Amino acid sequence: MAVSLREKLSYGVAGMGGDLSYGMTNAFFSNYLTDNLKIKPAFLSVMYLVARIWDAINDPMMGTLVDNTRSRWGRFRPWILTGGVLNSIVIILMFTNPGLKVGGVGVYIYATVAYIFWGMSYTIYDIPYWSFVPALATDPKERNVIASVPRFFCGLGQAIVSLFTVSMVEKLGGGNEALGYRRWAMILALVYVATVIITVTGTKERHVPEKKESFTLKKAFVTIKSNDQLLYFMLTAICFNTGWYLTNGLGIYYFKRVLERPGLYSVFAGIVGIGQMVGLISFSVLSNKFTKRRVIKAMMLLTAFGYAIMFLVRNYRGAYVGKLPFLNEDVDVGFIIFAVVAFIACMGIGAIFVSETVMLADVVDYSEYKLGYRTDSIVFSMKSFLLKIAYSIQGLIMGIGLRIGKYNQVDITSQPESAKTAICVMAFAIPVILILISFTVFVKKYKLHGEFYDTVMKSIAKPDDEKENADTAASAE
Repeated sequence: MAVSLREKLSYGVAGMGGDLSYGMTNAFFSNYLTDNLKIKPAFLSVMYLVARIWDAINDPMMGTLVDNTRSRWGRFRPWILTGGVLNSIVIILMFTNPGLKVGGVGVYIYATVAYIFWGMSYTIYDIPYWSFVPALATDPKERNVIASVPRFFCGLGQAIVSLFTVSMVEKLGGGNEALGYRRWAMILALVYVATVIITVTGTKERHVPEKKESFTLKKAFVTIKSNDQLLYFMLTAICFNTGWYLTNGLGIYYFKRVLERPGLYSVFAGIVGIGQMVGLISFSVLSNKFTKRRVIKAMMLLTAFGYAIMFLVRNYRGAYVGKLPFLNEDVDVGFIIFAVVAFIACMGIGAIFVSETVMLADVVDYSEYKLGYRTDSIVFSMKSFLLKIAYSIQGLIMGIGLRIGKYNQVDITSQPESAKTAICVMAFAIPVILILISFTVFVKKYKLHGEFYDTVMKSIAKPDDEKENADTAASAE
C-alpha cells in the first residue's frame, strides 16, 4: 500500500524541527562558546570527546529501548515526541548563560553538561525518527521518495538557521550577541515542538514485525559488530559528513574573521540551502534512471570538485560587480565564482545525505538477511551516533586548528594571518581529503547493490524455512 502525500509530508516536517536544533549546534555553538563565553578553542576537543564517550553507550541503549517499545501510539512516535520536546528545552539552555563568569571555570562545566544533555535528548528524537523509513514502506523506490521528503525539510531547517541566524541574533539582541542567541534559540525551539506534534499525529506505523523476544544491550553490540555493511556505511558517512560539518561550523568564522564581511554569510547560506535541496531532488530523479551506486559515486566526486575550487578561490576578489541591495554588501567576481562552485558542491552534499538514509534502510534489510532477526532502531541508532562522531571530529579539528593558528578569542576582531589560513584550510581543503576517503571506502567495501542486493531482498521476503535454506546456500558459497 502506497504512503499518501499527506502522510509523507507529515512525516517529513519534523526533520525541519530537528535540523533547526542540529543546525544551531553544528554551525553556531562553537562560535558562541569562543566569542561570547570566551572559552578557549582547544577545550572544544575535550568537550566533544567526553560527550562521545557517553554516546558510545547511550545511542545503542536508546536503540534497544525503542526496539522493545510497545504502546498504543506504536514503537517510534512516543519517542519522537518526547525527544523533540526535551531537545527543544536543551537547545535554549545551550545558548543561555545562567549568570556565570565569562571565561571562568563555571562556563566550561555548564557548556559541557548542556552539550551532553543535548546529545542525549537529540538521540531520543533522532533514532526513532529515522527508524520510521523502513516501517513506512518496503519497496525500494517508495523508500527513496519517503527518504527525500524529510531530507527536504532538513534542508529547509538548515537553511532557516543559516540564512537568518546572523541577522536575527543582531536584531533580537540589540547589540548584545549573547542575548540575541538566547532569544533566537527560544523561537526555534517553539517551531521544533510544533513540527514533532505534526509528525506524531499525522503518521502511522506500517511493516513493523512483532518481536518474539526482547532486545538486550548486549545483543545490540553484537548486532553492530557482526554487521559488516553497517560498519562500512558508518565509515563512509563519518568521513563525508565531517567534511561538510567543518565547512558548516567554520563558515561563520570565514565570513566574519577572514573576509570580514559577515553579511555575505547569509548569501552563502542561501546558496548552500538551495544547492542541497536541488541535490536531494536530483538523487530521487537520477536513481530512477541510473543505479543508486553510480549516482552516489558521481555526487561524491562532484562535491570534492566543488570544494577544491572553493579552496583555490577563497581569497580571490576580481572585478567589482555591484551591491546586493537587501544586504548592502559589495559583490565581486571572486565571490560569484565561489558561490557557483559552492552550489555545485552542495548539490552533491544534499544527494549524499538522502542516499545515507536509503542506504541505512538497506542495511536494516541486510541485518535481517545475515543475522536472522530485524533491528531497525539498533541500526538507525548508528545514524545518530555517526553524526555525533562526525561532529566531534569536526570539533577536534577545529579546536586543534584554531589553536595552531593562534585564534584570538579575547579580541575577536583582531586575528593573525595564521588563524585566517587555518580557518580556510579546515573549511575547504581538509573536506576534499575526507570526501575522497569516503568515496574509496564506498567503492571498495559497500556491497549492497546489484545482484547481491536483489538476493538480500528476495531472501527476507521468503517464509522462514525458505530463508534458512537460502542463508545456508549463501554460507556455502
